[in-house]
Amino acid sequence: MSRTPMTPDQLRDADRARIIHPYLPGSVTERVVMTGGSGCRLTDVDGRKYLDATGGLWLAQIGHGREEVARAAYEQMAKLEYFTSFWEFSNDRAIELATKLTAIAPEGLGHVYFTSGGSEGNEAAIKMARYYHHRRGDANRTWILARDKAYHGIGYGGGSATGFPVYHEGFAPMMPHVSHLTPPWPYRSELYHGQDPTDFLIAELEQRIAEIGPGNIAAMIGEPIMGVGGMLVPPADYWPRVREVLDRHGILLILDEVVTAYGRVGKWFAAQHFGVTPDIIVTAKGITSGYIPLGALLVGDHVAEQLLADFGFPMGYTYNGHPVAAAVALENLDIIEREGLLARATETGALLHRELQAQLGDLPVVGEIRSVGMMLAVELVADRATREPLPMLQPLLPDVIRRETGVIVRDCAHSLVLSPALIMTEGEAKEAVAAMRQVLERVQPNGELRD
Repeated sequence: MSRTPMTPDQLRDADRARIIHPYLPGSVTERVVMTGGSGCRLTDVDGRKYLDATGGLWLAQIGHGREEVARAAYEQMAKLEYFTSFWEFSNDRAIELATKLTAIAPEGLGHVYFTSGGSEGNEAAIKMARYYHHRRGDANRTWILARDKAYHGIGYGGGSATGFPVYHEGFAPMMPHVSHLTPPWPYRSELYHGQDPTDFLIAELEQRIAEIGPGNIAAMIGEPIMGVGGMLVPPADYWPRVREVLDRHGILLILDEVVTAYGRVGKWFAAQHFGVTPDIIVTAKGITSGYIPLGALLVGDHVAEQLLADFGFPMGYTYNGHPVAAAVALENLDIIEREGLLARATETGALLHRELQAQLGDLPVVGEIRSVGMMLAVELVADRATREPLPMLQPLLPDVIRRETGVIVRDCAHSLVLSPALIMTEGEAKEAVAAMRQVLERVQPNGELRD
C-alpha cells in the first residue's frame, strides 16, 4: 500500500495527536519537525535551516548526513541484518567492534557487554557490580553511591541513582540502597562550607562509607563530567582521590560515560582525561554518533572473571551485539580517527570557550563559563555577587534563541549548554556564540527579556 506524503501541517497535527514526547506537556502545541541534516546543520519540514549546537542529544560526534555510515549500514543489512548474541552465538561485526573498543579503552578494561543505549547500560552496570560481589561471597554489598545532580537514565536502577527529585516523584518506590553525595561543583563554593571542594567531598565520601558500612557497598556510579547537572567539571584531583578511597574499601567504580566518551572531551574516554581507570565504563551515544541505537560497557578483567564463571552473567537484551549497529559504530569510530576529531574537539572546544568568554563574559547574568573539549556550559545568575540562580521563565531561553536565530542550544540546571558535533567549524562556533549573545544581552536579573 502506497503512502501519501503528509503536508507540514498534517505532520504537526499528527504529532500532537499521536506522539508522547519526553518532558513535553500536552499544553505545548509548538512542533519543530526535522526532515534533513548535514554536518552541523538541520532542516525542518518548512525548509528553515538550523545550526545544531547540541549535537542532537550530545551524541552527533561526526555530524549529520554522513553517507559512508549509511553505506556501512546498508552493506551489513544486505549481508546479515540480525541474529541473537545469546549463549554461544555471535557475529563478526560485534567481535570486531569489541576488539576495537578494548584497544582504545584504558588498560585493564578488556571485556565488552553490548546494550541498546545508555539507560540499559547503567542498569547492566549496577547489576554487574552487585553480581560481582555476590559471586565473590559478599552478598551484603548491595548499596550504590551516587551524587546529587547526577543523571543515569530512565531505568529503575539508573533512575534511582539519578540525583534529581523530578525523576523520582510519581515513580516510587525507587530502588533501595542508593545514597546520594554532594556533587563536585566548584563554582557553588557554599556547598563546601569554606573548605577545598575535593577535601570536603572526600571527607563526605569517607563518612558515608563508614555510616553504611564498607562491607555493604557494591559500587559508586558517577558521570566524569555531570551533563544534565550543567556540565559540572570536577577539580583535577577529584576522581583520582575518589578511586583511592573506593579501592581501599573494596568498592567498585562505575563511570557513566554515556555523554563523555568517544571524543567529546578530546580523548576517547573522560577516564583518560582525568587519569583514572574505573572498573566499568558505561557508553552509548557517540559510539555511533546517533546513527543507530547502541551502547557498550567496558568491563574490567577482574569483574568479567566473576561474570563469566559458572553459568555466566544472567542478563541479556534482544539486541545485544546487533550486527548493523556494530557495523555503524566501526565506521563512526574510523571517521573519528581518520579525521583527527579527538584533537579537533580540543581545539574547537578551546575556541568556543574563548568566544564565550569574549562575547558573554561581561554580561551581568553570566556567572561562570566552563568546558572540557566540546562540552561547554554558561551558568546563568540573577546576581554575580550572590550567585543566585537566574529564574528560568517561559519562554525558555533556548526556545527564544532557536526562534530568533536558528541556533539550537539546551538548558540544564540554570545553565545553557553546548555539545556540538566535533566537526564544527570556526565560523559555526562564532555563529552559535553570537546567537547566544543576541538573546542573553537582553535578559534581566528577574529572568525576563527586554524588547
